[in-house]
Amino acid sequence: MRQWPHSPSRLVSGPGTYIVTAGTLHKEKLFVGDERLTLLHDSLLEVSEELGWRLEAWAVFANHYHFVGRSPDAGSLLNKFSGKLHSITSWLLNRLDDAPGRKVWFSYHQTRLTYEKSYLARLAYVHSNPVKHGLVSEARLYKWCSASWFEQHAEPGWRDTVLRFRTDQVNVEDDF
Repeated sequence: MRQWPHSPSRLVSGPGTYIVTAGTLHKEKLFVGDERLTLLHDSLLEVSEELGWRLEAWAVFANHYHFVGRSPDAGSLLNKFSGKLHSITSWLLNRLDDAPGRKVWFSYHQTRLTYEKSYLARLAYVHSNPVKHGLVSEARLYKWCSASWFEQHAEPGWRDTVLRFRTDQVNVEDDF
């Protein structure tokens, strides 16, 4: 199992902390199955590491993904991150499916998180997203998200604070 690269920070400060959601074209379920989900999951972690982003929560699915992450500096725009991730995953997926040139990704949505309660709610939301989508009964059982690592390795007080945060009123585009 790949280790979660960073522990979540406790303050929303610095160059920018964002929640990002991206979806496939026409919400088509292109990343179905272990191999394709792993391709997207590992690519997300590798691109974030390469570009200096600190992911604090993430979940990937057959037709979309979410993450909460901190940019490395003010000049590191999300379009560079998403452009690289989407280019790599499109190329790899299209090679697997023998579908050269197929458009995989539609767009992404971002929200900069500047309030602590908003930040905490979105961390909890992303960690619990596999349950919301009915894929597992407990988020830690879904291997393409950060919930299991977070439950095992986060400081107990921090983990409890995040996981008990209500997410029923969080406004995240997630109609997949």
